[in-house]
Amino acid sequence: MTASIDALIPDAATALTDDAIAAHYSAGVAATWLRVNFVSSVDGAATHNGLSGGLGTEADRRVFDILRRLCDVVLVGAGTVRAERYGPLRVDEVAASWRVNHGLAGQPVCAIVSGALGLDPASRIFTEAPARPIVVTIGTSPVERRRALAEVADVIVAGDDELDVAALVSAVGDRGLGRIHCEGGPTLFGTLLAADAVDELCLTVSPLLEAGDARRIAHGELPEARALTLAGALTSESALLLRYLVRHDAPGRS
Repeated sequence: MTASIDALIPDAATALTDDAIAAHYSAGVAATWLRVNFVSSVDGAATHNGLSGGLGTEADRRVFDILRRLCDVVLVGAGTVRAERYGPLRVDEVAASWRVNHGLAGQPVCAIVSGALGLDPASRIFTEAPARPIVVTIGTSPVERRRALAEVADVIVAGDDELDVAALVSAVGDRGLGRIHCEGGPTLFGTLLAADAVDELCLTVSPLLEAGDARRIAHGELPEARALTLAGALTSESALLLRYLVRHDAPGRS
């Protein structure tokens, strides 16, 4: 049975359909948009037993799939690809049909960020991808690995010694991939925040207390905190599925 999801904000509603959930997360989204999706425990842990999937609920997984339906490209760090054992990025037939009917390509593109290029060109994420993947790297990455990955993916160099987020966004945008959906991990999220590139955070608060020393959803240094506006809140079996918009116009921001 599919997890029932109810809306609290902006308007109360019960037993939302997939189309209603898609509309909820589509409201206010521009043609160029960077959304980040994470799950955490109530006490702020980003993983359970080392994996974010350990915190997920049935409702979280339902929304996870719908968010992939809405984007042009799924952006993810290589560490997350390895830890969460990503396979080929593919939405199901219903979602693919929905995408085409809404003017999108049938399948989103998978874009993997990796500085060292510790990726296997023979892995299923490349060989069985329904849309040619993208690998985003930096100028100091190993040239031979770049050449090997270029056989199975489009390789983008964005930055010299560290990731240039503006160059990344521009490069995928030039490919018609303006709506970026980032699935982590925390270091990549921190880098995107530091560049002030994030427009939206979707956060599932899983009804668990983890304690321990698990990482938070964002890692790295910020010049200043990012102000958020709560744009939506869904609930399902004690989990909260929150939608925050980043306030780029907050006082003190340039």
